[in-house]
Amino acid sequence: MQENKLALFEEKEIRREWYKDEWYFSIIDVIEVLVENNNRPRKYWSDLKQKLISEGFVEVSEKIGQLKMLAKDGKMRLTDVADTKTLLRIIQTIPSTKAEPFKRWLAEVGSERLDEIVNPELAINRAKETYIRKGYENTWISQRLKSIDNRKELTDTWKERGAKDRDYAILTDEIYKSTFNMNTTQYKELKGINKTKRNLRDSMGKLELAITNLAEVTANEIHNTNNSFGLEELKDDVQEAGKITGKARKEIERKIGKKVAEKTNYKDLAKNGLKQIENKEASDLNE
Repeated sequence: MQENKLALFEEKEIRREWYKDEWYFSIIDVIEVLVENNNRPRKYWSDLKQKLISEGFVEVSEKIGQLKMLAKDGKMRLTDVADTKTLLRIIQTIPSTKAEPFKRWLAEVGSERLDEIVNPELAINRAKETYIRKGYENTWISQRLKSIDNRKELTDTWKERGAKDRDYAILTDEIYKSTFNMNTTQYKELKGINKTKRNLRDSMGKLELAITNLAEVTANEIHNTNNSFGLEELKDDVQEAGKITGKARKEIERKIGKKVAEKTNYKDLAKNGLKQIENKEASDLNE
């Protein structure tokens, strides 16, 4: 799930993929973190790759792989990746004050994943802690974690019913279009995060999350009822689910007198959460 494929280093997101029983990290994202004020990480990596080969790291072409990861434009694109061991070798050649902290961070990320395999509840707790650090309020976090769980159940169903790679994005797009009259790209533009790797749902308010969650739970039930298989049948189901929740959204908007999907994004949500934390701390001190 995409929610689990982003790791945070000093509040900066690094894409990763659990592959062959270990994490593989986007090299471009790592370079963006380590090489400050560098607006051309791809060029930096291209030059660095040649430098590594010239210095004797001839296995670079064998050690560096490519995996499809979510790009800034919302599409799944092939991205150069490396496992922890290879990444440490690359980091040694990058002059950066953040190199040592990043190495320690890599070790922690690896051990956390092994712990989570043994005890899945740890993954939930860590996700909650991450959202708390970002400033989100507790009621929002509970809603978000619930949506992650239901989203995983839906994508597992898609996989079992024949969905492939790009199909997941297509089906998700159909849910948004039927429910909110916007595709994923348009929705991210509304939130002002279309040029970032941020997860759209981290910019949704509680009501948006609830309606999205309802659409996906409904879609899952329709899949099972219709015993659907293949992209076209799954697409028909999610469109039907989206129409149902789209009607519910319109009725809610009529009652509350405003749009459910607003421009509020992760910055606004985190700011509000931090204010609540500060108010609570002040209240505790006065008691």
